[in-house]
Amino acid sequence: MKNTSEAVVYYDKSNNLNLSISLQNGSEFNHPTYVIWEEDMEGNFVRTIFITKSYASGIYGYRMNSDSSWTSERGESYQPAGLPYWTYKKGLIDGKYLIPNPQHPYVDAYTGATPKSDFIFKTKEENTKNSYRILLEVNQPWDWNKYWNNGKYTDSEAYKHSAQPSVIYSVTINNSDTTFYLNPIGHGDPKGESGKLFTDISTLTTAKNIFKELRIDILK
Repeated sequence: MKNTSEAVVYYDKSNNLNLSISLQNGSEFNHPTYVIWEEDMEGNFVRTIFITKSYASGIYGYRMNSDSSWTSERGESYQPAGLPYWTYKKGLIDGKYLIPNPQHPYVDAYTGATPKSDFIFKTKEENTKNSYRILLEVNQPWDWNKYWNNGKYTDSEAYKHSAQPSVIYSVTINNSDTTFYLNPIGHGDPKGESGKLFTDISTLTTAKNIFKELRIDILK
């Protein structure tokens, strides 16, 4: 990891770090959870590129105490509505668990704390011959709005922790261009009960402003 005046830069352990993913914080950025992964053009999961450490481990810097408050202590928190689209895409952990927890963390990716500033992750492009997709899913707890209010899904603790559901972004990477921008394609299950992609994002407000820009640069 390297701090610059403009961004925090993480480097994975690969050689030939020719893929740079830049996340520019938006006006509503406030310690969100997010994950970046790769799929083939048929929508099949290929690999997780980066995931915030709290979700990957099930241990949060501030443990969630209820549906509206955090404790000041670090601890375990179960968040099925946090990143549901990726959670179902990636498959089971240890052949049994969907959601990472301290006993069964997700270890098949680079993990890091959520940077407070803009963030750049440098890694290796593994698919250099065919087109593929890179996706990002992000969620921020308790970001209520008029539609996603605390009167919905009153029987779901997962929804109470999430409020507005996760936002999913995607871009297709080809061999002819070197700069790409991720755009929103939908949101995740607000209760975390499925891996369905909901393409209507008209009810989302502040959740769409967690990030201002999501850019990928490839060094040819």
